[in-house]
Amino acid sequence: MAEHDFRYTLLNPAHTLTECRALAPGRYQVTGNGGSIRIGDVLIVTLKGSRDLSQRLVVDKVRHLINPPGQWTAMASGPVFRELAIHNWQVDCDGCGEQLDFEFAVDAAKGEAARTPAAEARIAELGWTNDAGRHLCPACKEAQQ
Repeated sequence: MAEHDFRYTLLNPAHTLTECRALAPGRYQVTGNGGSIRIGDVLIVTLKGSRDLSQRLVVDKVRHLINPPGQWTAMASGPVFRELAIHNWQVDCDGCGEQLDFEFAVDAAKGEAARTPAAEARIAELGWTNDAGRHLCPACKEAQQ
């Protein structure tokens, strides 16, 4: 099983996505070029409307097209979102004052109560900690230990 990176930041014309759309919560149809996609492979794709958020999709079925050469269509499974919302937030380090401007994704169907846990999970992914409401950047976190 291989991992294929199709994030926008790579901009590789020989290895690109044409379309990635949700058919149902957790089910996706992906069309792209290049990469020799196979069942069980992982596709890393940028979330629509985001500058740096991505999701991992596992290929369940793939069909390689004859024309144009190298193009394929795959059915994949991934994160379950009823209604995807991307938010931009900022948090300041309580140790040194460094500011983190970050994006996070949340299922908007879960309401306002889901925003804070999703933001805290994203902060943790970026190496920051939340210690009883005190946010620390990676440098201050390490200095504290």
